[in-house]
Amino acid sequence: MSASQKPKASPQRLGKGMIVAAWVLLLALLTWFFSTQLERQHNPNRQVMSATTADGSTAVQLERNRFGHYVASGVINTQPVVFMLDTGASDVSIPLQVAERLGLKKGRSVVYQTANGAITAWQTTLDEIQLGELRLGPVRASINPHMSGDSILLGMSFLKQLDFSQQGNTLTLKYSTAH
Repeated sequence: MSASQKPKASPQRLGKGMIVAAWVLLLALLTWFFSTQLERQHNPNRQVMSATTADGSTAVQLERNRFGHYVASGVINTQPVVFMLDTGASDVSIPLQVAERLGLKKGRSVVYQTANGAITAWQTTLDEIQLGELRLGPVRASINPHMSGDSILLGMSFLKQLDFSQQGNTLTLKYSTAH
């Protein structure tokens, strides 16, 4: 068959192809839209804003997510991370895979009592944690091989250095007067 004898696509077949392409594009856009919405619902504090209070101190306000948790984007040792604030955790607790990505060194092993029982983790020290304009360091932390996911529990080894108060669905963090 020569080039001039090739069968041409029928308008009907071309129309069906365009409809299929339109549906694929619509599904891709809906998938992107809803995944973005779900991420916003999980972490409504992806861009943490800081403000100066009436007394001249720096404060960060976090919005509670739809599950009742305070999740926020932040920085450990200049690298971006996602925190979940946990006043029940004595230390900042970092999943092993996140600690490896951050290049953290495992210190001595320690046994922690958790809600799920005793676990063994490794101690480490973080040079700096940044949440909005709040920067603290060095901060005691643990590398937890039993945690899954990418969220870091921002425990009391960080939070005890701040004053924090909750009003409605908003948590305000600021440097402690002793800082």
